[in-house]
Amino acid sequence: MYALFEDAGKFHAGRLMSDGDGSSQLELESGKRVKVKGTNVLLRFEQPAPAELIASARHLAEQIDLDLAWEFAPEGEFGFADLAREYFEADAGAAKQAAALFRLFDAPHYFRRLGRGRFRKAPEETVKAALAGIERKKQQAALVAQWADALAAGECPGPIREQLYRVLFKPDKNGPEYKAVVEAARRTQRAPLDLLKAAGAIQSPYQFHWRRFLFETFPKGTSFPPLPVPAPAEALPPAGCEAFSIDDSATTEIDDALSVQGLGSGTVVLGIHIAAPGLVIAPDSALDKVARERLSTVYLPGWKLTMLPDATVQAYTLDAGRDCPAVSLYVTVDEATLQIRSRETKLERVRIVTNLRHDRLDDVITEASLAGAAPADYPHAAELAFCWRLAQSLKAQREAVRGKPETFSRPDYAFRLDNGGAEPTGDETVAIAPRRRGAPLDLIVAEAMILANSSWGAWLAECGVPGIYRSQASLAPGIKVRMGTRPAPHAGIGVAQYAWATSPLRRYVDLVNQWQIIACVRHGKTAALAAPFKPKDVALLGLISAFDAAYTGYNDFQRDIERFWTLRWLQQQGAAEIEAAVLKDGLVRANALPLVFRVPGSEGFARGTPLRARIAGIDLLTLELHATLLARLDATAAGAPADEEADDEAEAPATLHLAIDVDAPAADEPAAAAPGA
Repeated sequence: MYALFEDAGKFHAGRLMSDGDGSSQLELESGKRVKVKGTNVLLRFEQPAPAELIASARHLAEQIDLDLAWEFAPEGEFGFADLAREYFEADAGAAKQAAALFRLFDAPHYFRRLGRGRFRKAPEETVKAALAGIERKKQQAALVAQWADALAAGECPGPIREQLYRVLFKPDKNGPEYKAVVEAARRTQRAPLDLLKAAGAIQSPYQFHWRRFLFETFPKGTSFPPLPVPAPAEALPPAGCEAFSIDDSATTEIDDALSVQGLGSGTVVLGIHIAAPGLVIAPDSALDKVARERLSTVYLPGWKLTMLPDATVQAYTLDAGRDCPAVSLYVTVDEATLQIRSRETKLERVRIVTNLRHDRLDDVITEASLAGAAPADYPHAAELAFCWRLAQSLKAQREAVRGKPETFSRPDYAFRLDNGGAEPTGDETVAIAPRRRGAPLDLIVAEAMILANSSWGAWLAECGVPGIYRSQASLAPGIKVRMGTRPAPHAGIGVAQYAWATSPLRRYVDLVNQWQIIACVRHGKTAALAAPFKPKDVALLGLISAFDAAYTGYNDFQRDIERFWTLRWLQQQGAAEIEAAVLKDGLVRANALPLVFRVPGSEGFARGTPLRARIAGIDLLTLELHATLLARLDATAAGAPADEEADDEAEAPATLHLAIDVDAPAADEPAAAAPGA
């Protein structure tokens, strides 16, 4: 006697050695003996032999027409032997019964399994839907095979080209586009990125990086809805001064300007004037929702995506020749000692007389000219000289709080594209020029903004009005800058509190803080009742979280796209060698470019060791510079000195992380901050 039984979805047969009430003992063809639950024994038979029965049943099962079997199957619950008698013949033997069992078991879309060899017909609608699904899968499989063939042959099907960024970074792993790329990558043993590039899906590395950023960050596009530009609801009094701004030539969102009154009188009033979109953009208004969704202007060489619509920016930017709405902080200073005597904030219209452009004036407005040791043939020379003296004094006071001076020995770099103001394509000629950090105009603006942000942060706290603050507990390694709703010291800058409020056209946090400051101007000590955000308002915490995430993402993209243009510059210059200084663990920093890369063989060199490397290759798609060590230079050669920022930048260069899974080879605003940055 033999028996057929089911175990974990598989069927076996063997000689029946013993048959009890709850279990049976069987000997398999291999000689192995197994104990089987009685409920799992589905068929007992005398002949043929177990192996022959299973082989014969498998053959017969393939010949059973499922549509016909479904028609013949009894209504209600039935056993496989019942179907065998209906489909084959009334005295269907063991092989035909086993064939019916196998066929029923393998067709869950036609028959529902009830256990112990029992089944029930699926409803007709279910069968039709299942068959349609099977057919769709067959068609998709054929399409995947066709697309994989094309990719392997160096051609990119249109649907994959259209879904390129989704396939690589946010894939639907059940989608045919993803499956085709995976299959082609496995078949050709090529990395997906190389495969797609060879197939023509990626024609421009620059567009690849740009479109990827837009796909991930602005899936609905970057255009603004048509929104009217509101005018201030109240008549603002005119300011009794004339102001000037200091920005880069490409800056259109001019947030800040300065004025100086009373020179030579012994008491000087410094005015720090900030553009006031907060006077007209109401919380939860259409313009607010637009700004809150974007949270910051996005900067990249030769282009930017503004936080606010251009018409709104143009209406409230501090352009020369206009009387502009402003939130003004007036700081009364002793002209001799440079000690601050008082502070006052006003809402007013300020006449902007000059937009100074530091990229045109950095070589003219120097320490010597500001100190009177060289000619000062430029606008607002006397005012700038006072601002320079005050900035140096404010910086020294902050450094005393910090416990050590700020050291910014590396330059900033300015990128210029010959794109004529149009959106870059990646083919433009790029120029990269260093700017000394802490240059006079930089220092003047940076210290004025720190003064305003720390003063307004303190005033918000005095009025009991919450704001969004930036703080740093200490200068110890690993202590990062944090954002919160309560004032706390910022050790990195050296102030008792610090609230971003001087860039409301470009940062949403500043716009929020400006609303709170406006409430303080209008209501004083009772401002907490009238401010848009009340004490302990959890909405502020949500804004901080959203802003932090967006701002970090924007900065990461800016860093990556600047790396692209730096590598592009090396290509355009035909550079074969590059001098650098060791950071750590094989990482080096170029001496005259904003570029960190790996040089194998430099792992044992001390930090700051100068070297020369040969450029072995540049990959604009992965943003990698491949280099080999040529020589270790003399210790007196120019290297990268260590400073307080060095550890922040001693990280491995950014790499491209794909979401496709294929087994194929493969600082805040210290004196270094640039005006308008």
